Amino acid sequence: MELKIQNITKRYRDKTAVDDVSITLTPGVWGLLGANGAGKTTLMRMLAGILRPSSGRILCDGVEIGTLGAAYREKLGYLPQEFGFYPEFTVQDYLEYMAALKGLPRTEAARQINALLERVSLTEVRRKKIIKLSGGMKRRVGIAQALLNDPEILILDEPTAGLDPGERVRFRNLLSEFAQERIVLISTHIVSDVEYIAAENAVMKAGKIIAQDTTEGLVKQIEAKVWQGNIPMEQLARWEYRLRVVNLRNEPDGTVTLRYLADAPQLPDSVPAQPRLEDLYLWLFPEEMEEAK
Repeated sequence: MELKIQNITKRYRDKTAVDDVSITLTPGVWGLLGANGAGKTTLMRMLAGILRPSSGRILCDGVEIGTLGAAYREKLGYLPQEFGFYPEFTVQDYLEYMAALKGLPRTEAARQINALLERVSLTEVRRKKIIKLSGGMKRRVGIAQALLNDPEILILDEPTAGLDPGERVRFRNLLSEFAQERIVLISTHIVSDVEYIAAENAVMKAGKIIAQDTTEGLVKQIEAKVWQGNIPMEQLARWEYRLRVVNLRNEPDGTVTLRYLADAPQLPDSVPAQPRLEDLYLWLFPEEMEEAK
């Protein structure tokens, strides 16, 4: 199984949302990282066959997905960033409806629905109307519908939005199990969603893929740029303004330990810190740190 994206571009009247993107996806979990507005959702919608690219091709095992048509959709599971549902539908109604749209026989649909509701911990609310569910529960319903047809290609746009930490862990474990011999692409700006389960990650910025590698390979790009230093509490405001601070920790002695990004150490007695994928993300997207300030 191979999903090849060749020089894909999507233009609107006054904007290029995706700009000459090429990447080849093979079985395993792939992370697509980027800030809001980077072009991730537009790329995902083209991969799902919802949008047509302005130029370029998307090939599934060597055949364009437009040529494959229904055969490609049968292989596909898709969770959009916002998914719609009829307000009066219960969880069971919605999943039965989606199973019918996907062409699942009733017996297979019933078996899949039961199994998936168990996997996403929604069995007890299957008769409850979706409109009355919490945001996290609605997201889990969306994840279940994406898995109904046991897809070979699973495309998930911001799948963990609204999930609590425990739900996030269960979701990551579910995907790791599911991804064997399947392609799973997760679009997110929450780095922890993919840091430990993605075989490879691609980073998008302004419509382009600016980096692609394994987590370990990406993290190597920021070695010697992550530092840790200790300062008196009264100096915190000054240094927090001057530095790109990733994290700070209050110490029992009244000082503060800062983890920060820089080409060279800025604080007295700073030492190198072990880099993480989040550090690389914040290095590539400094505007997110500025917004936080």
